[in-house]
Amino acid sequence: MTEQSLIKACSQNNAVAQRELYNRFSGMLFGICYRYAYNREDAEDMLQEGFIKIFSRITSFENKGNFEGWMKRVIVHTCINYLKKNQKFIDHISLEYAQNLEAREEGIASKLLGKQVIECLRLMPIGYRTVINMYAIEGFSHKEIGDILEIEESTSRSQFIRGKNVLESILIKKKIINSTSEKLEWMALLSS
Repeated sequence: MTEQSLIKACSQNNAVAQRELYNRFSGMLFGICYRYAYNREDAEDMLQEGFIKIFSRITSFENKGNFEGWMKRVIVHTCINYLKKNQKFIDHISLEYAQNLEAREEGIASKLLGKQVIECLRLMPIGYRTVINMYAIEGFSHKEIGDILEIEESTSRSQFIRGKNVLESILIKKKIINSTSEKLEWMALLSS
């Protein structure tokens, strides 16, 4: 089944097509949920809620972009709403504290496996993790993040900077990188 025919069949509530769509994309979308969730059970709940939204809103997809990208956005919004609804989103850093944060210069070091970074991200406080996921991985702007999370754009920026520093500390502690002097090739990826 082509993507277009699959979308059309899903918009007509065809259960076979919905199962096919789920089978094709659930693994990738679960990976997104897992980055935001506290545990596997939360990620599974997020995925289930996300697919319910995808199926109920599939008629709003207008073929004006990538369908996979559209589904990812639905899933990210679902994850954020899940965290808010279940009061699992930790409040943002106070702006007073954020003024004292400094961006570090990014250096180049050895490449890290994506799985190592994701596992280290999962050790971070949910506020930092969410902003890093949304900005560096999902590609949202700080303005969009602020709107979605109902925080100031400057708070999103400060959370991102602080989150990068926390992530670097975790990577050093876990001996994934050797020292801050390496200055992390992956940090450049987070900043792009």
